[in-house]
Amino acid sequence: MKTDRIKWNQRYDAEGMYLGQRPSPFLSREIKRILRLAPGKRALDIACGEGRNSIFLAQQGFLVTALDISEVGLDKAATWAGQEGLQIDFQQADLEGYRITERFDLIVNFNFLLRDLIPEELRALSPGGLLIIDTIMESPHLSAAHNPAYLLQAGELRRICEELEGEILFYEELPGDETPTARVLFRKSA
Repeated sequence: MKTDRIKWNQRYDAEGMYLGQRPSPFLSREIKRILRLAPGKRALDIACGEGRNSIFLAQQGFLVTALDISEVGLDKAATWAGQEGLQIDFQQADLEGYRITERFDLIVNFNFLLRDLIPEELRALSPGGLLIIDTIMESPHLSAAHNPAYLLQAGELRRICEELEGEILFYEELPGDETPTARVLFRKSA
């Protein structure tokens, strides 16, 4: 969507990095398990923004494809990856109705929610592949700036994953945090 692209381009156009240069704390915490369980080294970063998780995964030896709607965010990510000597395939994509045409051993989806994309992500995983989702939950503590259509309801992510073919390896909801989140580490059936 053009309005989403404009919004994210404006956010990423500022000095520095919008979410910083450190990877998601959840990804950092789970990386040893991910490295042990992922059936291979092909990774997809959904809505990668300025590339903090893409770069982290590439530093761990993954061959990363990273998608985002914002060319400003992707340009910053590509510059940063180049400075680190990393090869990452950054692609501009509107994820609304997006079809993943390749297979991946790991798909990460942070701070982004399109419910219809979750089954598509599972379909694109290799047998035994890992899906990590960590995104914002609806809460009275959130500002009105968040569109409720893109916020998870309590228990919703667990219900979605329980309907998928595979197993939930880790699940938690943090409704009381400053930014309430739900997160899952899911493994597709082999």
